[in-house]
Amino acid sequence: MSTPRAPKVAGIDSVVSLPPHTAAVPQPPGPAVSAPPGPTDGPLQDRLAGWVSDLTLLHELTESLIRTGCLDDALHELLRAGATLVGARRGMAVLEPADGLGPAATVGLGLAHADLGTIETVPRSVTSYGRILDGLDPLPEGSLPRPIAIPDLRGEEDLDPRHREVAARLGYAASYALPLATEQAGRLGAVVWLYDEPAEPVERQRHLVQLYGRFATEHLARLLEVERARARVATVAEELLPSRLPRVPGVQLAARHLTGPRGGGDWYDALPLPEGALGLAVGSVTGAGPSALAAMGRLRASLRAYAVMEGEDPVAVLSDLELLLRLTEPARSATALFAYCEPQARRIVLAGAGHTPPLVVGEQRTEYVETSLSAPLGMLACWEAPSVELSPQPGETVLLYTDGLLRRTGEPMDRAFARLHAAAAGVPKADRADPGAVADHVLRTVLPEGPGGPGGPGGPGAADEDVVLLAARFE
Repeated sequence: MSTPRAPKVAGIDSVVSLPPHTAAVPQPPGPAVSAPPGPTDGPLQDRLAGWVSDLTLLHELTESLIRTGCLDDALHELLRAGATLVGARRGMAVLEPADGLGPAATVGLGLAHADLGTIETVPRSVTSYGRILDGLDPLPEGSLPRPIAIPDLRGEEDLDPRHREVAARLGYAASYALPLATEQAGRLGAVVWLYDEPAEPVERQRHLVQLYGRFATEHLARLLEVERARARVATVAEELLPSRLPRVPGVQLAARHLTGPRGGGDWYDALPLPEGALGLAVGSVTGAGPSALAAMGRLRASLRAYAVMEGEDPVAVLSDLELLLRLTEPARSATALFAYCEPQARRIVLAGAGHTPPLVVGEQRTEYVETSLSAPLGMLACWEAPSVELSPQPGETVLLYTDGLLRRTGEPMDRAFARLHAAAAGVPKADRADPGAVADHVLRTVLPEGPGGPGGPGGPGAADEDVVLLAARFE
């Protein structure tokens, strides 16, 4: 008779073959003796099968969590996985780091935005998640908050009246709150799952969800540091760019800047020059992170100085910038475009170094400006390329941009250029009088799913690109 096999649990066969080095154990000389089956073999196999099932489930849930790349996605995955572990249908997660540095967030599972607002009208001091977040339960010094189970809200005699009213309105009768806290990460927040009927997780469920919660907290801590670093980089990048655009008669200006998560070196500038002239510049420094931001700040400051001294000759401005970059930062390159504008005469003289061509948008035409081909700054022993002159018509807008706008589409460059051209040509007539509206329409159309978020245009890596768009409308 064949040996009975335990049933499969969670899709995994509980009878696992032994590894090769233990498959054949030497036996002492003599006749083989088989041990009679014991009365506890069945229950033991059931327990082993249960452990395998639990480990398999935890592995699957943590694998799903680790694939999340932002705090919002991680919180939603935490709610979903925790609901599976404790047998609940709805829940709410609150991210509120104890250090007060933020960011803070509240997300729900099976709860509308209005439902979350309704729950938040209950005084925090009487809610389980509020007691965890505010540290209201007395604990020994250095101890972490404990989970809080309320198995029957309707039966709680001392329940706050507002809490009872909200529970009745939303239709939940029990809750289980878990702190998002570890010794290393500290207290980051709390998550609470809601039951439709009086209930509470059994000991096995509590053990599993607490194991998962510790892992989730560490993952959230890592994402939190990344988010804070992104915010710091974005702040530094914005501080290195113009705080406001100048007002020069005859031209209206608007600028848009989207910073990548690592902080790139894309920049723009607009500065008034003598005799009512205006200097416009856009550029991009290779690399990302703090070093690229610092290089971008130095390059922009240098270009401003050269523009004041010899702005009427854009070729000379970029030649000086090339020499400076080659002498001070020989390992770095950059693209740049500088335009000397006379708004009253509607005259522009520009030169570019490895940069994308400007785009003229008007009622009668939408076309790229033909500029001379040249290498980026820092790529040649000597840089010089002829300048180009153009005369925009009244009401036309000239768009200067960096190649990040094209790269975020994730398409080949020829198709990205065509996409940008179509977006500019499709600007509604009512928006053409406002350069800010023109810039916004172009961004929305070229990047319809937002500035390179997960799942947006461009695929992996596209969201790392900075985007600069500088629009100048001539009157």
